[in-house]
Amino acid sequence: MDLKDNVILNHKEIQHKIRRIAFQIYESNVDEPEVIIAGIGNNGFVFAKKLKAVLEKISDITPLLCKVIIDKKNPLSEISTSLSPEEYTNKSVVLVDDVLNSGTTLIYSVKHFLNVPLKQFKTAVLVNRNHKKYPVKADFKGISLSTSLHEHVEVDFKGKTHQVVLE
Repeated sequence: MDLKDNVILNHKEIQHKIRRIAFQIYESNVDEPEVIIAGIGNNGFVFAKKLKAVLEKISDITPLLCKVIIDKKNPLSEISTSLSPEEYTNKSVVLVDDVLNSGTTLIYSVKHFLNVPLKQFKTAVLVNRNHKKYPVKADFKGISLSTSLHEHVEVDFKGKTHQVVLE
């Protein structure tokens, strides 16, 4: 089977989803001077950077980028962030990942942020799969998919054209 047949979102569609999610983040933080955009690991952080760039263009909010470092194979291990807890205390935080699969990575990342008082906490994902093991939801999502447990969703942010593929 040709991988082109399995493309769920092409580059143009991804750009549209990023812009729409950025507007939703802006709308829910319209009175905030700054918002923490916390991207999980590799692709979640790339997605967070893209959201930050659009937020800077469409709003007067200052988005601060934060990288969330989590061992996805062992989410109980210590989680760290590129910002200190003092930098996001009493601020609005949006936790960002590329794909919400079982919810494990997202829920353990949420737990990390619950150790400090926050003004508001939201989650954003590009792809929301409907196989959650934990009661975690994406407040902002690009697309929701009902897939089988055997299928894999891959977000490719490498190169000039991006795509989301179902494998």
